[in-house]
Amino acid sequence: MTFNSQSIIHDIRAELEKLIDFVSGEQAQTATADHIEQSLFRQMLKLGAKLLLLFFVVRAQKCSRESIQMEEGQELPYHSEKKRIYFSIFGKIPFWRPYFYETGVQGQSPLDAELSLGSDRYSDFLREMSEYLSVYVAYSKAADIEERFLGVKLSTRVLQKIIDEDAVDVNTFYAQKPPPLPDTEAEILVIQADGKGVPIVLETPADPKIRLSKGQKRGCKKEAIVTTVYTIACAPRTPEQVVASFFYQEQSPSAKKAVSKRTKPQNKHVWATLEGKDTALARLAKQVAPRQGSHILHKAALCDGCEALQSRIEIRFPDFNLILDFIHANEYLWKVANSLLGESNEQRTEWVANRTLHMLSGKTKQIIAEFRNQAQDKQCTSAQREKLTKTANYFERNLPYMDYSTYLLNGWPIASGVIEGACRHFVKDRFELSGMRWSQEGAENLLHLRAVAENEDWDDYHHFRKRQRHARLYALPFPEQGSLDDQVLDLKMPLNTPQESQAPAQTNIEPGTFLGYETSPVAATVNSDTYQGYYELPLAV
Repeated sequence: MTFNSQSIIHDIRAELEKLIDFVSGEQAQTATADHIEQSLFRQMLKLGAKLLLLFFVVRAQKCSRESIQMEEGQELPYHSEKKRIYFSIFGKIPFWRPYFYETGVQGQSPLDAELSLGSDRYSDFLREMSEYLSVYVAYSKAADIEERFLGVKLSTRVLQKIIDEDAVDVNTFYAQKPPPLPDTEAEILVIQADGKGVPIVLETPADPKIRLSKGQKRGCKKEAIVTTVYTIACAPRTPEQVVASFFYQEQSPSAKKAVSKRTKPQNKHVWATLEGKDTALARLAKQVAPRQGSHILHKAALCDGCEALQSRIEIRFPDFNLILDFIHANEYLWKVANSLLGESNEQRTEWVANRTLHMLSGKTKQIIAEFRNQAQDKQCTSAQREKLTKTANYFERNLPYMDYSTYLLNGWPIASGVIEGACRHFVKDRFELSGMRWSQEGAENLLHLRAVAENEDWDDYHHFRKRQRHARLYALPFPEQGSLDDQVLDLKMPLNTPQESQAPAQTNIEPGTFLGYETSPVAATVNSDTYQGYYELPLAV
């Protein structure tokens, strides 16, 4: 079955007249705004399907049926009109386009290349919408949102397939993306790295168990290494200011003003991979190299006390000053305080604040000596001795990375809040929801697209991805388009009040089955700004 463009145009005009009468006619005078809005949305989805069908029909009519001259010198004659399904946000749109075929030669539909269609039925707009939802919510929830508000039903398997296919070009995209301009950068170049576990599905054993034994699990966790690079302005501050801010102590007006003027990371780039520490840091080095230059005055690398990460960072980034995350060091003090004083002791906070001030003032060796002496006290319990000794050993091993008084004087960051927030939001909030288990490939692909979204490269990436796909499928130049903003209706123009008119009679054209589904009202969006990128630490970061 093919469609006649004039019949479709006549039908669309009739539908538009109905819509005008719907919002301005007698029944509209008693309707609620919500009823009108929801009804309009449902009708506009149906109208959009007809308009999109009209687009395909017109393009197919204008497409030449003359034989195609092949590169090998052969002629590929016109064979027939071949059906294709275009699965869009308006539903499934069937259309017919000219098909050229010769026995022994692969058939072609030149219109597919002109429209830059993919190898499957799913439209790029539907793909991007599905992917954007899927990088923030579970696949099942993404599918539910699309079905509820658009009437479009995709299975979770299809969503996973779309993610896997469209993540292919992420690494290539970032390899060709130019670095930020120097005048948009600050003077400190900062890198951070940390790890976060992702539950991975175990390979099914030859003889799978119906019931697991005690302690057995159907999955395991694989560490995702999260890295980030950004620049930040120098922010000199004193140990006293940091302690007052961190422990919510009363501050002077000048200190409060300093907090309000705290600088933020510039041109932050976040990444995560399940391919190990070496792979993650090798990629981080490629991101760091083009951002160096005369505008960078200081270089700082922050991570927790993970020796495997620290040693690798020192080897791969020898010109960076490695800094132990102040928050991790401070947590050790809290554990000692809980052990010595008890979690409900009112003096606990003052005890920790006092040792924190000593640590930030360059007196970590004194704290180590104090803890070792206390551990030797005969009145010290075995549990207290364990906490004191463990903390003293941790501080002693990390002393080269705990020169906080110098770091603060130079205005450097001393806390890895950016990467800690990324581990929690970027990995945990999406990959550790109840019952989730991932294949390594599936998790890796989703991490890549999640990075694209978090780095605010979504539109640029999909612009790049569509061109890469077009080159692979058709080996032809991509059909360049004007800006969408230049082509849409100007909604700012005043609307003239339409004259009352009777709706035209219903046409007799046979509608396509793609319009036979019920749609639901009101579009839904996911705003990544609602997620906290990292927790606020006023003077430490």
